[in-house]
Amino acid sequence: MKKLASGMVILAGILWGSMGIFVRKFEECGLGSLDIVAIRAITTMCILFLFLLFYNRSLLRIKLRDLWCFLGTGLLSIVFFNYCYFRAITMTSLSVAAVLLYTAPAFVMVLSYLLFHEKFTVRKSIALVLTFVGCVFVTGIIGSSQTLSGKGILIGIGAGFGYALYSIFGRFALKKGYDSFTISFYTFFVAAIGVIPLCNFEKVIKVSCASINIIGWSLLFGFLSTVLAFCLYTAGLKNLDNGKASILASVEPVAATLIGVILYKETLSAGEIFGIRMLNETAIS
Repeated sequence: MKKLASGMVILAGILWGSMGIFVRKFEECGLGSLDIVAIRAITTMCILFLFLLFYNRSLLRIKLRDLWCFLGTGLLSIVFFNYCYFRAITMTSLSVAAVLLYTAPAFVMVLSYLLFHEKFTVRKSIALVLTFVGCVFVTGIIGSSQTLSGKGILIGIGAGFGYALYSIFGRFALKKGYDSFTISFYTFFVAAIGVIPLCNFEKVIKVSCASINIIGWSLLFGFLSTVLAFCLYTAGLKNLDNGKASILASVEPVAATLIGVILYKETLSAGEIFGIRMLNETAIS
């Protein structure tokens, strides 16, 4: 079961890595970062609602006293981490923001140790260090001449912390007996409500409904990189420690980098190739 769970989490990371394809498409349509987050959250919520309506309506039921779990996954994780991540990109660079985002496994391991008493093993610690170093090489940050602001670094670390909170609140929801579909639906239901005041909602509706082509992109965005990815990751959490799952999901920047090379003809440096190899070996181990 652990091998299957690991495979689910790795596949989730790969699907998250495909987000850049959709983000570039919607940027071409004139949408900003939070507008794209809104499309992702609303589309995902609608897809999951329709699926659960026909598949198993009982999965739509939650207890009001457990709502805090989904406020955690939706607002404190999805909305907060996306806001911090996109702010970090504008204040630093994509590569720096990506490295700071992948402080998440460290937060997951520490919080899981404190809250769930998961073991902080030597093997996990080594994997954590290798994962972070691999991300540094993959993003090509080494050797760059850019200067970093303290505020930008703090906001980037905030993105990593917010990213980590999905594993934590998701674990609480699983312990209360909720299905991965239920967790994913209410996560994005809450996220959709939370992000609407922050985005240009009128523009989001206008652009996302402009043509059959864009509607198709929106549905694929919601299904592939969100519905399927989060359901796989949450299901994988059932048979994996939070720390292990977070490290395995770090295959995301590898997938994003390879997609950039294959689809957008981006080039890889020797350092980036080394980083991909390091992250791949860490995931396999």
